[in-house]
Amino acid sequence: MSIRNNILLILFGAAIISCGDEKKDGSYTSADMENASEELNQYFDKEFQKEIEESPMLQTQMGMKSDYGKWDDFSNLKYAEDLEQARTRLDYLDKIDKESLDDKTRLSYDLFKRQVENEIADYDYRFYDYPIEQMHGLHAELPAFLINMHRVDSISDAKAYISRLVGLEKVMNDIIEQLKLREQNGVIPPKFVFDRTLDASRNIIKGKPFTNSAEASTLMADFSSKIDKLEISEEEKTGLINEAETALVDHVQPAYKSLVDFLENQQLRATEEAGVWKFPKGGEFYNNALKRVTTTDLTAEEIHEIGLNEVARIHGEMEKIMEEVEFEGTLDDFFEFMKTDEQFYYANTEEGKATYLKEAKGIINSMKEKLPELFNTMPEADIVVKAVEPFREKSAGKAFYQQPAIDGSRPGTYYANLYDMEAMPKYEMEALAYHEGIPGHHMQIAIAQELDSIPEFRKFSFFTAYVEGWGLYSEYIPKEIGFYEDPYSDFGRLAMELWRSCRLVVDTGIHAKKWTRQEGIDYYKENTPAAESACVKMVERHIVMPGQATAYKIGMNKILDLRENAKKELGEDFDIREFHDVVLTDGALPLTVLESKVDSWVKSKK
Repeated sequence: MSIRNNILLILFGAAIISCGDEKKDGSYTSADMENASEELNQYFDKEFQKEIEESPMLQTQMGMKSDYGKWDDFSNLKYAEDLEQARTRLDYLDKIDKESLDDKTRLSYDLFKRQVENEIADYDYRFYDYPIEQMHGLHAELPAFLINMHRVDSISDAKAYISRLVGLEKVMNDIIEQLKLREQNGVIPPKFVFDRTLDASRNIIKGKPFTNSAEASTLMADFSSKIDKLEISEEEKTGLINEAETALVDHVQPAYKSLVDFLENQQLRATEEAGVWKFPKGGEFYNNALKRVTTTDLTAEEIHEIGLNEVARIHGEMEKIMEEVEFEGTLDDFFEFMKTDEQFYYANTEEGKATYLKEAKGIINSMKEKLPELFNTMPEADIVVKAVEPFREKSAGKAFYQQPAIDGSRPGTYYANLYDMEAMPKYEMEALAYHEGIPGHHMQIAIAQELDSIPEFRKFSFFTAYVEGWGLYSEYIPKEIGFYEDPYSDFGRLAMELWRSCRLVVDTGIHAKKWTRQEGIDYYKENTPAAESACVKMVERHIVMPGQATAYKIGMNKILDLRENAKKELGEDFDIREFHDVVLTDGALPLTVLESKVDSWVKSKK
């Protein structure tokens, strides 16, 4: 997912709500509850607008062009401001009598309070992340934001783009100060991170106008391409190009040179130690991270065991596919066959990559036709498929989704990373497209953004286990309506589920059991058919995003458990489309809240 998702966790992790007179004896009439709930929902909207006003980047993401030439505040002072705001909000929340609210507003209240309390509790760990890392580091995400989010439809839009180029210098200086504070607190990324991030940072200032090159730099090429489409005079185009070149040389270049200099210096002090156990209070931080991403009370040891059990189960299902395709040999032999046989891979050429994208679009279009069998509620926003941009493809993840603009001006995007075609086998194409596109992230996120029945803030809430659990669940449900006809493609589905099960083992292994980076890589290589490059990239992701990768399988298991229980309770009255409505039409939820919601639906049906 994109940088905005990380920012949203902070932006929408808190909001204030208050309502009128309280009657602590609980004697509220329906009119009282209606008035109190309406007042509270108005307050939600007011506070949501305040959050938007404080984030120029969120405004752009939503398709708005206010504060179009500005960046968000990345200074260290923002943490203290956010904490004070969260405490003020909690004071308001504590004064509200929940009994005065209707059911829907009560749920919004609960979600707000949970997030506010989490934000306050997480303040102690504010310096425990890595602002510059190979997955979603700001050095790469900020240029990607300009390329993918900043539309240029007019001269004023172009001037705003140039203003953001100028502003990158302050942003990068603020980020460097953040890195210094983290080091003072004992938080430095392991050595491998520096090679990845230095590479990507240097790439931003390669080419024109930074060097006398025939090839334009990444941002120069993007700006020029956008300017070229404007219906303005050539003289105006040339003037804008010259302004952008000046901004790039005078502000972007020194910004990235300062970052590169700092990273090169800090790299000298980095170690090979991978897990967050190396931090002060690292164990407490990791336990907290697991609680946040899974929205459960599962311990690291419990998650590790779930992973081991799931790996063993899926290996057994894969052996059945071996029998179906009449493969002779061990499961390891089958893995080697799937990893090395040319029939399963497109050529690592422009033609091969174009074919991959075309096939991925075809998979999504085929699934669109079948959606009425699974869903009552459909998203209005469309989805497109793109390759990850060259400047960040070497370090970016295998695939990810970027949500549509809420005003409909930008579709949802499924990004496929085609840097290493050996890491993108044909047999995984279906599962990957279902996860990132439909019925996965696009269905869930676009539907949430388009809901009229919930306050605006909830349309952008992000609970990792719910969001990623839905994505992984979405890889499975197409099988139930006839997809994965090719047994090798079904093997790919299992391979993807196996991959997420291994994540439970390796993430907890690295951060709770002190596994090394190489031990994590070896576990993936020994237990999955994935390319070695994919194994390396995944382990390096675990290291810089502690706990995050455990959310997928924990979330999927919970959704499947809830569905099976509902089927058992309702029998012939169970309707998969209704179940999916229950899951999707309140926005993202903690798993415990989702469970209560499904249980209530089952009771109402009975």
